[in-house]
Amino acid sequence: MTAAGSLPPRSAVVAGLGGALPDRVVTNEEIAARLDTSDEWIRTRTGIRERRQVAPGQSTVDLAEEAGRAALGDGRADAVVLATSTADQLCPATAPQVAARLGLGTALAFDVNAVCSGFVYALATAAGLIAGGIATRVLVIGADVFTSLIDPDDRTTVPIFGDGAGAVLLRAGEPGERGALGPFDLHSEGELAKLLWVEAGGAARRVSDDPKDRFMVMQGTAVYRHACARMAESSRAVLEQAGWMVGDVDRFVGHQANIRILQATAKQLGMPADAVVANIDRVGNTSAASIPLALADAVADGTLVPGHRVLLTAFGAGLTWGSTVLTWPSLP
Repeated sequence: MTAAGSLPPRSAVVAGLGGALPDRVVTNEEIAARLDTSDEWIRTRTGIRERRQVAPGQSTVDLAEEAGRAALGDGRADAVVLATSTADQLCPATAPQVAARLGLGTALAFDVNAVCSGFVYALATAAGLIAGGIATRVLVIGADVFTSLIDPDDRTTVPIFGDGAGAVLLRAGEPGERGALGPFDLHSEGELAKLLWVEAGGAARRVSDDPKDRFMVMQGTAVYRHACARMAESSRAVLEQAGWMVGDVDRFVGHQANIRILQATAKQLGMPADAVVANIDRVGNTSAASIPLALADAVADGTLVPGHRVLLTAFGAGLTWGSTVLTWPSLP
């Protein structure tokens, strides 16, 4: 029974899924033809064979709209939470434009920027909107045109990042039902922000004489170390909160940053290799879009089926990281 005047507990339940990728495929061979690298070097260090890149004039709004429409299907939403670090403009937020394009009227809409952890942060935010009775159906989108932040001459970052969007529709439901998001574990460590950093373009430094200051700088070795440790740590914490053992997990869906990070994190957790969901070889690191795109691909190829117990975990610039769990539902 609930206390007098209180609302019954409401959980956020996955009710739709969609993804969107630009048409243009950029292969390792294309990159190797203009930078000091090779297909073998890229594949062995990242696991990536190709990635997608937006066409001229194509933006985050375009990708987010396509993914959001696929997740909505014939349904509606009264809120849109967009995880992105590549908003179309610094002001206003991108989510209201997406909501308008989707015909959602005056729906609540705002952006969340936690970079590669953004989708997990956005799920937690949406779950809070539903639990608090503020919304009953929330469209959560992860969308990034990350190639806009990459120095085209940087052989370290060019092979890694791609563009894309993924989305889930969440509805109010009962705790414990299939698709209900479990507990969340979220953290940040701002002292290490410069491990993944764009120097100029924000309020602290609007302009710079050096155009390269508007591109992301990444300290790859340090990022690798922190990503593995933090995702494993967060995964253990959320599994404990959920009352799950590592052996209870059927599918491990981590942020698609690097295949070695995914494999190393799974190994630290004692997760079998066949539990790891990976599509990084085909899309690269799509930042906030990576987890929903991986989910969409896994559903499409039968790797993820209703009843599977799923662990989601991510790590990104900020530094930020977080995890959650759910049992995969049947979707329309």
